[in-house]
Amino acid sequence: MELLQRIDKLIRRIESGLLILFLSLMVSLTFLRILLRASHVYGRLQWADFLMGYLDWTEPMVRLLVLWVAFLGASLLTGESKHIKIDLMSELLPSRCLAYREMILSAACVLVAALMVQASLGYVRMEWSFGGRLFLGMPTWIGQVVMPVGFLLIMFRFLLRGLGQALVLLGERRP
Repeated sequence: MELLQRIDKLIRRIESGLLILFLSLMVSLTFLRILLRASHVYGRLQWADFLMGYLDWTEPMVRLLVLWVAFLGASLLTGESKHIKIDLMSELLPSRCLAYREMILSAACVLVAALMVQASLGYVRMEWSFGGRLFLGMPTWIGQVVMPVGFLLIMFRFLLRGLGQALVLLGERRP
């Protein structure tokens, strides 16, 4: 379990760094396009329109980065147990049963995430066989890899939580 927690800590650092990088890129590229568009429309600067023609790849890239930010953020929030939850039973169940409930819910979430990994891998394979292009000649499937990677990270986080709850139930760890 200690090895898995170290791996989780390393993944969390990488995710945090990527989130900062991707958000910075999104803001910078969007700001640059807005600035160039305003320079062309309001300042009547032809060079701004010329540059915008060379930066037409930035909009699809920003859309792709939004997907990455969403999945990385979801994974980080899942690891901190701050993800969206529907909590129906904690008020009804006695406190001694909550660890069982958490372990069962974590197992169910691992199963759902595993199904999503499988489905998204099928989608990536389909995109790969289709051979479409995103921007700058990048194959579409490379942009879609975010889905299985994101669901895999989320599955890993739920697996860690479930194992942690199992250790609590076995008395090997405090809640």
